[in-house]
Amino acid sequence: MGVLISSSILNSDLANLEQELRRAEDAGADMIHIDVMDGVFTDSITFGDYVVGNLRPHAAIPFDTHLMVNDPTKLIPLFAKAGSDIITIHEESRCDVAACLKLIRGLGKKAGISINPETDVKRVFPYLELCDTVLIMSVKPGAGGQAFQNESINKIKAVRSEADRLGLKLDISVDGGINDKTAALIFEAGANIAVVGTFLLGSDDYIGAMLSIRIAGS
Repeated sequence: MGVLISSSILNSDLANLEQELRRAEDAGADMIHIDVMDGVFTDSITFGDYVVGNLRPHAAIPFDTHLMVNDPTKLIPLFAKAGSDIITIHEESRCDVAACLKLIRGLGKKAGISINPETDVKRVFPYLELCDTVLIMSVKPGAGGQAFQNESINKIKAVRSEADRLGLKLDISVDGGINDKTAALIFEAGANIAVVGTFLLGSDDYIGAMLSIRIAGS
């Protein structure tokens, strides 16, 4: 299972999102990570389905859409129509999680489930067979630039172990505080997708920073 990089646009130049997408794609990103926040599940409000729809023509790589919202049920069809390729919901959301995951797949999209740092990792186990990916939050959701929480390493190992036990070829993605050093830790633990934002955007050598993440998984 190869290492993939999902380039987050949360802290990018929002006045030039088309340029940001092209920069990520040209630097070798495998997908674009789009954090959708509703101001309830998180304190902030970010992107809606119209933003995703307008961005879709400007990148050829998949859109990895992370719904950090209180109830994703009605939003899933909107983001699927807008051009999201992967749609991830939270186990902590106020919804029928299994039904939402089935809905995502029924719309022809890859389904993901995410958990916050304080959530017991075993709470995602009942849903693994309905998922294509599990997203481990290694920071509190809602803002970029936070420090990586080492407790997420044991969660990655636990999910990979359970997926292997069930015979599932599951992607494990990690979001929050990812740089060249923490990327090595998550890949060693069993993750294969790194969601990277601030480390790339704050680097003087964007392409070099992207490459260092990929090297960390080699």
